Amino acid sequence: MSYTIEPHPDHARLFQLRLERESLRLFLEAAADLTEQRLTYVPYLRLVAADYLQQAVGGDIVERINQIVRDRRSGGFTLSVDGELHGLDQQVALGTAVSHLLGLPNFDDMTGNYYACFTVQDTYDSDSYLRQAYRTFTLHTDGTYIKEATDWILMMKMEERHAVGGESRLLHLDDWEDLRRFSLDPLASHPFTYRSPPSKNYPVTLEKTTFYKKFGGPCMCFIDQFVFPDTIEQARYLRDFSASMEASPAVHSLPLPVDQLIVLNNHFWLHGREAFTKDPKLHRVLMRQRGYFRD
Repeated sequence: MSYTIEPHPDHARLFQLRLERESLRLFLEAAADLTEQRLTYVPYLRLVAADYLQQAVGGDIVERINQIVRDRRSGGFTLSVDGELHGLDQQVALGTAVSHLLGLPNFDDMTGNYYACFTVQDTYDSDSYLRQAYRTFTLHTDGTYIKEATDWILMMKMEERHAVGGESRLLHLDDWEDLRRFSLDPLASHPFTYRSPPSKNYPVTLEKTTFYKKFGGPCMCFIDQFVFPDTIEQARYLRDFSASMEASPAVHSLPLPVDQLIVLNNHFWLHGREAFTKDPKLHRVLMRQRGYFRD
């Protein structure tokens, strides 16, 4: 077998996918000329990367990962290559191959590219929580102000030094004890206004409901930083359900080693980040791709 898929040791809903060393070698050999620059400049090469991975791994890898991400009972997996990647080109190539086996990424307005890399360090210059290392990054879904569908999100740890803390915070909606209470509230279907902040380089205003039905149950669209309620009643609703999620015992902190990636269904998984321990040498780089299923 060129890969294994097993229950994740740290979360009952997730799976852990591991590529055998020979399969990874075949992929990296085939993708040797797919540098980060070429993948950025030539869109069809991103699908070529996916084809290389499919050929190197073989079997039913495409069907298996799509089945997992679309299955509400799970909806997520990690992929580990045991530290066998060397440098940005190989990291971006593997992440791009996996994302394009799932679908196509949204345009990332912050970078003007199909993916983004975020650096977290001791000091920051940002208008969002994303780069603020020493505070908890609250639970949210991605794509709240994006016009395209955002069905899945892929995150990959690229670099990390002098980092204590910063684990991924995860909540599957079906594990949240207050899901029924807030998803059946009259404001659950209210179209809230979302506006992008200046740092996104993408001035847009959209209206989206907080809850909607998909994948056999309630799904969510929410981030506290970019939603603009019109009334005190609406603000109370947003405050209360966000506070309920943050305090839920179902929130799980998951470590993500360097070169490992995680893929989540963006409709019924929420994610955030634990605070880091203060360190002037803190340095962490994370790659994000988010997008929609091809069908």
